[in-house]
Amino acid sequence: MTRVLADIPADDLQWLDQRAAALGRSRAAMLREAVSTFRAQSQSENGDWLDRGFGLWKDRTDIGDAVEWQRRERASWTRPWDDDYEAVKAEFPDLFDAEDDRQRQVYLDMVAGRYPEPIYPDPA
Repeated sequence: MTRVLADIPADDLQWLDQRAAALGRSRAAMLREAVSTFRAQSQSENGDWLDRGFGLWKDRTDIGDAVEWQRRERASWTRPWDDDYEAVKAEFPDLFDAEDDRQRQVYLDMVAGRYPEPIYPDPA
């Protein structure tokens, strides 16, 4: 085993000594256990974060059906120039307003070459 020299604030060291005394252990044993626990947690956090997150929302009741909620959230990001604008608007009409429709028409006119040249004010 290797000996380590570490600077620890006085109040933390006092707490550690009190905790070790209450558990009937040495300061060194407490530090070894802390490092061992921290190491195990770090390895599990880095290794299985996807597994821990899978199904995290399955018991949520505040959002209704989680899949439908997710589809609606994704639909809210649809913009007038997206290829699936009409399909998404047909499924979630309340997410779109008249300005979205106006912007869609501007986009379609631009793509078709029907949009007029902009008229700039005379700088003089």
